[in-house]
Amino acid sequence: MDDSSILLKTEEINGITKDFEEPGFLAPTGLFLGGAKYMVIQGEPGAVIRGKKGPGGVTIKKTTQALVIGIYEEPMTGGQCNLVVERLGDYLIESDL
Repeated sequence: MDDSSILLKTEEINGITKDFEEPGFLAPTGLFLGGAKYMVIQGEPGAVIRGKKGPGGVTIKKTTQALVIGIYEEPMTGGQCNLVVERLGDYLIESDL
C-alpha cells in the first residue's frame, strides 16, 4: 500500500453509512478513515459528509451504489475537493451507479 491509499475498517464504513441515514450521527465522535480522526463539518444531510483534520480534510459523496471519498491536504483546499468529489458523485448518480 502506498501513501495515496487508505485501508478502511468495517466500523468506519458503518459509521459513515449510519451518518447518511441519520445525519449528525458522527458529529459527537468524529469521522474516522483509516484510523485518522476528522472533525465533521457542514455537509448535505443524506448526500455529503465533510470533515476537517488540520490543514486537510475529507469529502464523502453517497451515490446509488458507492461512496466517493476524497481526502485532501494543502495546497488543495476543501472547496476544490468538494467540487471534484461531488461532481464525480453527481455523474455516477446520473448514470445510475
